Amino acid sequence: MKKFLAFAFTAVMLTSCVSDKQIKEVILKDPNLIADAIKKHPAEIMMALQTAARDAKDAMAKKRAEEEQKKLLESIDKPLVPEIRDDEAIRGTKGAPITLVEYSDFQCPYCTRGFTDVVAPLLEKYKGKVAFVYKHLPLSFHAEARMAAAYYEGMRLQKPELAFKFHDELFKQDAQAKLRTHKERFLKKLAKKLGADMNKLAKDVKSDAVKKRIEADEAEARKFGIQGTPGFLLNGVPIKGAYPLSYFENILGKLKEKGKINL
Repeated sequence: MKKFLAFAFTAVMLTSCVSDKQIKEVILKDPNLIADAIKKHPAEIMMALQTAARDAKDAMAKKRAEEEQKKLLESIDKPLVPEIRDDEAIRGTKGAPITLVEYSDFQCPYCTRGFTDVVAPLLEKYKGKVAFVYKHLPLSFHAEARMAAAYYEGMRLQKPELAFKFHDELFKQDAQAKLRTHKERFLKKLAKKLGADMNKLAKDVKSDAVKKRIEADEAEARKFGIQGTPGFLLNGVPIKGAYPLSYFENILGKLKEKGKINL
């Protein structure tokens, strides 16, 4: 109601040939003037309110876009630096001009979209020019996500290609529903199907090394202000959320313009 009266007050001011001070004095003396003006000119005032609201919305959107652009340019000039460990499972080409790091959750539906709509197309379109690193950010409300992350790491310890296949299977249609329903039984069945050494996997999944690795990924995500999934670093530029492929390609274009990459 307060916002409405404020808009109404503005509308009255805009349609009156008097000073702000005069209007304020009159309104304070007789607040019913606003109500009377609305009653007598409802259409005109509503139109003024709608125009003011639309203009305010457009101004806010423009300001947000300008702030995002400013942050983007700052991130390009001062990129974040994730840890790329010596034993990192790098998908694509090690040392490629494009480095894409993802902080993800195997139970997150937006992460499924992030892989199928962004990561996979980037790996294909820029074949030989992308190094993709998958890191973990299992969310507390996804009960099986941490366990799935441990299985991924256990598979990675056996062979990176096994981990990649495991990753892709978990992001296929209906896989998350099966994980939610069948829990660890589904993970074991999938690992066996992919050819994992099940005895070794059973030990590695529960190991301190795997636990600490997942925790290190989570800590790094927090350090970079990434709290939800998916979160990405594209050559150090943070992307928080499931943005479309065009958003990533726009950043690649900016990086190229600034001389940060050569594609």
